[in-house]
Amino acid sequence: MKKIFIVCVLVLVYHSLNAQNKIAGKITDQNNLPLPGATIFISDMNKGTISDKDGNYELINIPNGKNRIQFSFVGFANRIETVELSGEAIKLSILLKQTAVEADEVVVSGVYNSTQHNNAVKIDVLKLDPHTIKITPNFSEVLTQVPGVDMISKGSGVSKPVIRGLSMNDILVLNNGVRFENYQYSSHHPLGIDEFGIEDVEIIKGPASLLYGSDAIGGVINFIKEKPAPVGNILGDYNLQLFSNTLGMTNNFGMKGASKKFFGGVRAGQKTNADFLQGGGAYTPNSRFNEYSVKANAGFTDKIGTFKLFYDFNNQKLGLVEDEAIELITGRGRKNDIFYQELNTHLISSQNKLYLRRFKLDINSAYQNTELIHFGEENVYELQMKLATLTYEAKLHLPSKENSEYIIGFQGFNQTNTNLNDRETILLPDATTNNYSAFGLFQYTFFSKLKLQTGIRYDNKFISTQTIGISYEPATYRPAIDKTYGSFSGSFGATYNLSENMLFRANFAAAYRTPNLAELTSNGQHETRYEIGDNNLVPENAYETDLSIHYHKENFTFELAGFYNMINNYIFISPTGDTTSSGIYIYKYMQSNSALFGGEAGLHIHPKPIEWLHFETTFSSVIGKQNNGDYIPFVPAHKIRIELRAEKEKLLFLQKAFVSVYTTTAFNQKNAAPDETTTSGYSLLDLSIGGNIKIQNQLMSVSISANNLFDTKYIDHLSTLKEVGLFNPGRNIALNLRIPFSITKNDNNNTL
Repeated sequence: MKKIFIVCVLVLVYHSLNAQNKIAGKITDQNNLPLPGATIFISDMNKGTISDKDGNYELINIPNGKNRIQFSFVGFANRIETVELSGEAIKLSILLKQTAVEADEVVVSGVYNSTQHNNAVKIDVLKLDPHTIKITPNFSEVLTQVPGVDMISKGSGVSKPVIRGLSMNDILVLNNGVRFENYQYSSHHPLGIDEFGIEDVEIIKGPASLLYGSDAIGGVINFIKEKPAPVGNILGDYNLQLFSNTLGMTNNFGMKGASKKFFGGVRAGQKTNADFLQGGGAYTPNSRFNEYSVKANAGFTDKIGTFKLFYDFNNQKLGLVEDEAIELITGRGRKNDIFYQELNTHLISSQNKLYLRRFKLDINSAYQNTELIHFGEENVYELQMKLATLTYEAKLHLPSKENSEYIIGFQGFNQTNTNLNDRETILLPDATTNNYSAFGLFQYTFFSKLKLQTGIRYDNKFISTQTIGISYEPATYRPAIDKTYGSFSGSFGATYNLSENMLFRANFAAAYRTPNLAELTSNGQHETRYEIGDNNLVPENAYETDLSIHYHKENFTFELAGFYNMINNYIFISPTGDTTSSGIYIYKYMQSNSALFGGEAGLHIHPKPIEWLHFETTFSSVIGKQNNGDYIPFVPAHKIRIELRAEKEKLLFLQKAFVSVYTTTAFNQKNAAPDETTTSGYSLLDLSIGGNIKIQNQLMSVSISANNLFDTKYIDHLSTLKEVGLFNPGRNIALNLRIPFSITKNDNNNTL
């Protein structure tokens, strides 16, 4: 009897331990035909599968609780299903509708891991697809395809994104969810992230302090890494890009593989570019830049949780286009010898999700270290600093129903800035910054149509610096500061689905930003200008209202968005109109109650009678004014972008071929700030053609593009080269080649 009891207990324990959630089904189109190769992906777990030749799929080892599953197939509208699991097998067959323009993506940068249409704040998703993005040596230029996004640039190598007129420390850049710290306060410093190994870019336009704290007052740009390889597969790709304008070349090679529970990958790249040619053909002395990058990742996923580890290294050498360099450089080149900056950035991050019955716990941390060096004459160090940042967060997803979400969390970061080796210039003092925050988020859906989102957050920030100089030498003296800031932020928004095709959004957000080290302590020459800070600056406080409409049909999409962002104590750097004794223009950090307002509109038409044709156009507008009536500096001009794209399954020797004509028109920018010059408008024309070529069993993707085809001579209002009288880049012919390869296990249930 005892033995029988033990056997029964063992059987029960065995079944309990091995009971697993399973989802299986079939993917079909409107005609009930199977869709082989459709992707089924659970972004929370970083796990998915691909349907077999009959459209069947199966997912196992899925945790209990609520899981959002995305079903996608090229040429069909994405579909997202929420499934509640508790140790059982579920059959879920999906019908995907064919469409050319509508793809509701799962996004991870918003309040919750949900779809674009379920977020009260509009989140744009830019897919890094060579069919639709611009091939250029300047990655930030790719981001400007999103309406409302521009860039402050100093040529092809140095540029910073701008969202609705705000930039630098008013927007937050995330590297796969990790706040990216690389001296981002200055327009003279680069973005610091390259495009390879990035699957898409998510952009929040508007305050996001509720989610990310200070520095997200104007928006967030999140660079999302590529998905892992299917189980039992090894995938790889080699990428080559050639650019005529910069005599540039990019090489990038990556490999990734996965077993049933483990996955990993590695990627390495190199970029080299000579001085770029302005419109009209003259070269820009010392605009050359060179870059090396390494990326690696490893992970484990199971029903108990998902654990991921990432490492990124980036080395950039960027020429400084300043008066001394322009005078000394007499020939075009690509090697950085004099007057350049070098940045070395290491970033290691750990991202983990635990499934605890009806709870989910995110525990993430990262450490990054950026060294910044300015060289003057050959091998002469002018400046050397190191910025070390530790970030961490914990988010607990509380038990919720299908129509609700509840999250509480804690975030923090500790940062030190250190001047190294007693260099000649002390741009920023040695300093320590600590920030701690707690927040709560809530979402509820009424009547399956109205979704409300709200939340509140409190941050406490401490900044302390060391003294620079001697008190009786005021020209170089900077006293130590010890600042403490505390602030609440929050938001309240709603989405209303009037019908399956029409969506309304409204959101009100209160956000803040504390002044940074540069704004508080600057007192010296920074490249082409002399910058003066103010240690009496107080935090910015923003109150923004956003309204938007989204309408789509099978072959038609229309979007319209408007915003009004009132910022108390807005911090900006502005020319004073004065110069130093040596003739260098003086810029000063200032504050003023201000407002930015405007909007974006977008239209995408895919005519039914002409299945291969796409027409897209966007318009963006922003105006920034101080309360005294003066305009805010560095606000982009109104812009219209139009694209006409043709896609064919086969064109001559190309498969999945495309031809694209793209125009950008910037209006005259007459709304100049005091001591800022106005800028004339311009129009640019880009062309591209490409597709896939199959040689025996090897598939290659190739495209050729011509940007600024007519070699237009122009200056964008946000170009800092205007300070030295130089124009934006001229015509650029680019060749893009991608060679993928794979080693595939013969398995009908490969997992991504």
